[in-house]
Amino acid sequence: MLNIKNKSNFFFDCLPSYDSSFLSVSNGHALYYEQYGNPNGIPILFLHGGPGAGFSNSHKGFFDPNIFRVIFFDQRGSGKSTPYAETNYNNTQLLISDIENLRIFLKIDKWYLFGGSWGSTLALLYGIDFPSRCLGFILRGIFLGSKVEIDWFLYDIKKFFPEAHKKFLSNVPQNCRNNILEWFYDKLHSINRSQNLMAASTWAEYENSCSSLHYVSRPISGEQALAISKIETHYFMNNCFIDDDYIIKNIDKISNIKSVIVQGRHDVICPPFTALKLADSWDGATIEIVDDAGHSGFETNISKKLINALNMIK
Repeated sequence: MLNIKNKSNFFFDCLPSYDSSFLSVSNGHALYYEQYGNPNGIPILFLHGGPGAGFSNSHKGFFDPNIFRVIFFDQRGSGKSTPYAETNYNNTQLLISDIENLRIFLKIDKWYLFGGSWGSTLALLYGIDFPSRCLGFILRGIFLGSKVEIDWFLYDIKKFFPEAHKKFLSNVPQNCRNNILEWFYDKLHSINRSQNLMAASTWAEYENSCSSLHYVSRPISGEQALAISKIETHYFMNNCFIDDDYIIKNIDKISNIKSVIVQGRHDVICPPFTALKLADSWDGATIEIVDDAGHSGFETNISKKLINALNMIK
């Protein structure tokens, strides 16, 4: 899911990446990736949200470039990866394969995984499939890909941000408001370009505007929002391509791998009951609830906790 970019004073100064290129994967997709920091440093993979959000230069600020070798990549259809906003041959299992192919291509034996929101989902699923490749996890705003969480996003955020939800539904006909996801999916996948862009802008603004502790309207252009809105609805329509409660049922596969979970108490995008459910099931996890924070990784005390967790690795 989206992150807003209001960086705090806790961030490191960003340097240019020392390597960037594309990795061709299956079915005509090519992943854009960058390597940042110290080529001989501690390897850590950054997993962006969404699905479909892509990474940005702002995300570099979490990492001390003297210590870490950070690998960023845009997942299928996201950011600079091609083809842009493509949902064909785009599912959770293929994303996990892409991560492992990237590790092999970059000749990394083991790495840490750092992800928030949908990035936390992917980190957990990758860990379950490839536990021997994981040194540890730093996760934020836990999302387990369940229908309960998807329905919360579509219907229950209105309990906390009614003005944002009202704007979200402003173009949805009354007879479609019990099927919000299907309505947006149809508009985003129609052949009418203006409908695509309108729906994309509305979807992404809703998510982005509710990502911080305080509601702020954050309009986004349809072109900029197309990947996250189109890919997110594609995944949500398919229950994120994950069996119900799959992560919790398989968490024992990474039970002894250390993890830090950072969770905003007032996160309405990925509410804290999900993070607590995960932490209670995971022997290797510690959880920190941040009282004065919502969803965004860039909120002051969320970013502080994440950087403290990275300092523990150092």
